[in-house]
Amino acid sequence: MRRLKACVALIAGGLSLASATSICGATMPDLTYPESRRDSIVEDHFGEKVPDPYRWLEADVRNSPEVADWIARENAVTDAYLDSLPYRARLANRIRAFMDYERFGLPEKAGGRYFYTRNTGLQPQAQLFVRKGLDGEAKLLLDPNTWAKDGATALDAWEPSRKGRYLLYSVQDGGTDWRILRVLDVRTGKPLADEIRWAKFTGLSWIGEEGFLYSRFPEPDEGAAFQGLNYNHTVYFHRLGTPQSEDEVVFATPDHPEYNHFAQVTQDGRLAVITTSVGTDARYEVAVIDLARRERHEWKARQIVAGFRDDWKLVEGSGQHLWFVTNKDAPRYRLVGIDLADRNPDWNEVVAQRTDILERAGIVGDQLVLNYMRDAASHAEVVGLDGRPARTITLNGIGTASGFRGRPGDPETFYAFSSFNCPAAIYRMDIASGQTQPFAEPKLCFNSSDYVVEQHFYASKDGTRVPMFIVRGRKVAEAGKPVPTLLYGYGGFDIALTPSFSAVRMAWLEAGGAFALANLRGGGEYGREWHDAGRRANKQNVFDDFIAASEYLIGQGIAKKDGLAIQGGSNGGLLVGAVVNQRPDLYAAAVAQVGVMDMLRFDRFTAGRYWVDDYGYPDREEDFRILRSYSPYHNIRHGADYPAILVTTADTDDRVVPGHSFKYTAALQAAEIGDRPHLIRIETRAGHGSGKPTDKVIEEGADILAFLAQWTGLAIQSPD
Repeated sequence: MRRLKACVALIAGGLSLASATSICGATMPDLTYPESRRDSIVEDHFGEKVPDPYRWLEADVRNSPEVADWIARENAVTDAYLDSLPYRARLANRIRAFMDYERFGLPEKAGGRYFYTRNTGLQPQAQLFVRKGLDGEAKLLLDPNTWAKDGATALDAWEPSRKGRYLLYSVQDGGTDWRILRVLDVRTGKPLADEIRWAKFTGLSWIGEEGFLYSRFPEPDEGAAFQGLNYNHTVYFHRLGTPQSEDEVVFATPDHPEYNHFAQVTQDGRLAVITTSVGTDARYEVAVIDLARRERHEWKARQIVAGFRDDWKLVEGSGQHLWFVTNKDAPRYRLVGIDLADRNPDWNEVVAQRTDILERAGIVGDQLVLNYMRDAASHAEVVGLDGRPARTITLNGIGTASGFRGRPGDPETFYAFSSFNCPAAIYRMDIASGQTQPFAEPKLCFNSSDYVVEQHFYASKDGTRVPMFIVRGRKVAEAGKPVPTLLYGYGGFDIALTPSFSAVRMAWLEAGGAFALANLRGGGEYGREWHDAGRRANKQNVFDDFIAASEYLIGQGIAKKDGLAIQGGSNGGLLVGAVVNQRPDLYAAAVAQVGVMDMLRFDRFTAGRYWVDDYGYPDREEDFRILRSYSPYHNIRHGADYPAILVTTADTDDRVVPGHSFKYTAALQAAEIGDRPHLIRIETRAGHGSGKPTDKVIEEGADILAFLAQWTGLAIQSPD
């Protein structure tokens, strides 16, 4: 089902936006925004008086009838408007068609069995299958589509035990970050009685066939599960056949309740590697537990990395030897090893830093597979365990490669490759020969060669060279005329945006629009320096990069001057909100999804306390001044002519709590910022994005594209 529906919304006492308008001969309803109560809250921040009239909208909808009523009234207005858009039904059909293809996840091998996910096309959730042998008959193990009538309960992570006898998996309900862990007997297909609650930000790591390591927080207080701050993250060992109450504490830091801990077990089962973090920065401490020497109820950890200074990504272990990808003394990353059996173990360099970013590595057979990124696109190669080059892996153009997992002694590895015009195809590579064969290739309803993927570079405000992908239909590109264009960005948390396939974007491209993705500072596209250049005191660089991308698209005749739209989610939602405030004149429309909109209170809810690494501390004056200068909620420019804005969020988003979007929307609707609509779309039984069933993806995508098409002038034509 969609959200709460209504044909018309006439709320007494609301702020009238505009009179009825005619679109393509169809009359749209009057828009009357629901009334949002304004409180008189004003706080003193370092001598500055800061109003917060909509703080009451921060309350959890589950505990606040007033917020629930506000949501219902806002959704009624938004639904009536979106349902009136002339192209919405056609776009929904096209998105559905682009999603209707068989797609597979990367296989995981254990005990001669191959485990993988598969969706026939329009199933709400992917199913999990197993084959005995590479060419064995597929057996259905888990079908999440039977778990909830609305399809909103999803299979999240999963991990087979080393011999493939058991499958450990996590369940995500309604989009929340909380996970429920369960175990399946692979041979019988029957679930075990074991169940773990309150897991969050956890790995799944087996110790033999006897049990597994996982991470969780203490059970939250009643009513605080979706908004309360989380502390005292702890690694536990669960022995199969025992209740959760008997789980053993493996690693905890009670003197530092703000620390998080993530456990991994090496493929030979010898070592447990505990990675500890403080916030979102890739700065870790690492400890090791020798599982061969552990005694029951006693877990002795040996610290091998201290100080929270650098990134350490475990590659694999063999016996007492470990390999890591790290940016210690190498901003673009290198591969190092350590032998813990040495009397005085020290790090030795296996593969030195290069110009390209070393994203990850894996040991397969007796070789290393290295996954590099150059200008936000992937390439890969195979080297020996001593780092000596062996061969380059040929990929199919500009795109993203992932996978390359395996274990010492394996003859094979699997990887996926995708691009903007090509859904993920899965390949099997023979390590000895280097030959690759398709494991699963999608059958497409379109010709990928009809779409052109280009990479451009443009100058930001301070002259920094920034890459941007531009995707257009071949006919559109060859015509050389400006068209309605959708620009997407993120720019934060050391996250690199790389080419990926989206059925929603394909519907936009098919209709004649262009799509652009800007690789802004703050991300991980060029290593540590690129990230540092776009966070905390440098956050304005991210907004400048996005504005410069917008000006480039218009200046180069790619985007129509009155037909440029922008979109971003989470930190990208913040980006959209900030840029619209700074340059409302550039945009016809904007979509801000699950955004961080109140930069003075983000650290008070759920995972928000981690984000100080990128944003700074609101209670420190120097950081406050910066945050206050761009906070979307606090910088709406009364009197300016704003673009059409669609805000999207969900009632179960416990990553970026929906109060951010609620407050921002209420402030937009109260401001004198022009006659274009400023609406919010609030999903139910959904969260920050992951686990969303197919029908919700289609509905949301159709709403967004119809809104953008209307305000950029994109005329949706029936496909040939």
